[in-house]
Order: sequence, then C-alpha cells, then structure tokens
Amino acid sequence: MENQSLHTVCQEALCPNRGECWGAGTATFLLLGDVCTRACKFCDVKHGQPGPLDWNEAERVAQSIKAMQLEHAVVTSVNRDERRDGGAPIFAALIRRVRELRPECSVEVLIPDFKGSLEALKIVIDARPDILNHNLETIPRLFKSVQPQSSYQASRATLVNAKKLSPGTLTKSGLMVGLGDTMAEVKETMVEIQSWDVDILTIGQYLQPSVNHLPVERFYTPEEFEELKEYGLELGFKWVESAPLVRSSYHAAEQVKALRARPDASLARPKTEERDKPVSTHRS
Repeated sequence: MENQSLHTVCQEALCPNRGECWGAGTATFLLLGDVCTRACKFCDVKHGQPGPLDWNEAERVAQSIKAMQLEHAVVTSVNRDERRDGGAPIFAALIRRVRELRPECSVEVLIPDFKGSLEALKIVIDARPDILNHNLETIPRLFKSVQPQSSYQASRATLVNAKKLSPGTLTKSGLMVGLGDTMAEVKETMVEIQSWDVDILTIGQYLQPSVNHLPVERFYTPEEFEELKEYGLELGFKWVESAPLVRSSYHAAEQVKALRARPDASLARPKTEERDKPVSTHRS
C-alpha cells in the first residue's frame, strides 16, 4: 500500500483493530485522498480543503487488493463536499475493477451521505457492491453536536434509498456509544435503523482520539454491549457486532461468509432495480 501511495482508514483514524484485521486478510482503504471537507468532532482524519481527485486511485487500490489476495475489501472515503457527485464515480470504478482483477474478493463500501444526493448514490449502487454501509454514528439528539456538517435526514435517505434502489444488496450501519447517549436512546435509534431495512449493525465504544476531540462521557460495560447485541438480533437485524472495540469493518469478512451461507441473506450481486420511490432528505 505504501508503494502505491494509498491511504487506509485503519491508519488515518487510528483504528485499534488494525493488526487483527490485516492479519485476517481484511483492509479498509480510504478513497478520495486523505483530507476531508468536514470536521466531525469524533474523527481524527485530516480536514480542510482537499486537492484535486486522483482518477488513477481506483486502479491502484484494485491492483493492491489483487496483490494482497484479499478475501474482503472495505472501501471508504473522506467527504468531498466540493463535488456535486461527492466522488461517487471513483467508488464505482473501483468496484468494477476489483470484479475484473479479483472476482473472489467481496467488496464492501462505507460511503458518505453525498449530501443526500440520489444521483451519487445510484452511481455506487449500479456498480453492485456486496455490502453498502453508511454509519449513522450517533443518536438523533447528539447528531449535530457530533457531526455538525452532516444531516440526520441525509444519512437516513442514504440507507433507505440504497435498499429501494437494490433490494438484494445488504445494507449496514454503525453507532458509537459513550458520547452522552443513554441505553434507552441507543435502543430507540436501533429501532429506527432497523425500520429502514438495514441488515447489519455495528456498535462500538467511542474513544477520544485527542484532547481536541469530544470527550468520552462514559464507558459502556461488556455486559451492556452484549445486551445491545441481543436486542438488535431480537429487532430483526441479520447480523450485529457489538463490543467495546468494534468498528465498521471489524469482522467484516466473517459477516460476508456467514450471510452468504444463509438463504434469507444471500449475496448474489443482483441487478439493480428500483422498487419504490426514493425518500427525501427532509421530513414530510
């Protein structure tokens, strides 16, 4: 990855699970550069004014996935709000190139909200990723204080519309806890996410990257994480990862293998089809 001048969220976001995931053949690549146009209060990725898009980035990432013989690749990105398409075409180009170079590798995309753009989302969905992930990150009450440049309704629209555009694609979202939320609020948010037909949910403890980021309000116990996992499965999620060090791509390869073996959650890479009308980014 260093030879190809690539970025990984494993390194940029100081993920505590890097050794375990890389050792198991899973890596999370960071597309669209390493400078984000947003400054979320929990995130350690650099923010500011990014440079121009590197249109060869998708090819280099795909070649690296082939060289590393990955079984599962997670691909995320910084936000590129200066672009109307949010950089979605690079996601699509990468998915299609991985299909050519290493078809046995499943591809999970962890996308930004693209400011709620249905056109940008459709560009990614049309490339048929195995899993489409967009993290809600936190409960509605804390949303603006945690990620002030983001929109709860844009996040909701991203997940709902992904399922409407491609019913057979597995969708996924994630929450951090410990930012001032309560167990009751977390469970209420889980109910809402499940109502959007999201298949996979990850829940992990927020850890403060530096003194310049939001403080940890409290640490949830392992027993509380287990309670949230059991509650999520009772709600109907097909898979729930819930533990202190869980992050979006934690055990991602295992999720794909297990869900592929289940008849109610197959990953057949279906053709994209529009089932219902897409939702708006505003409440009616």
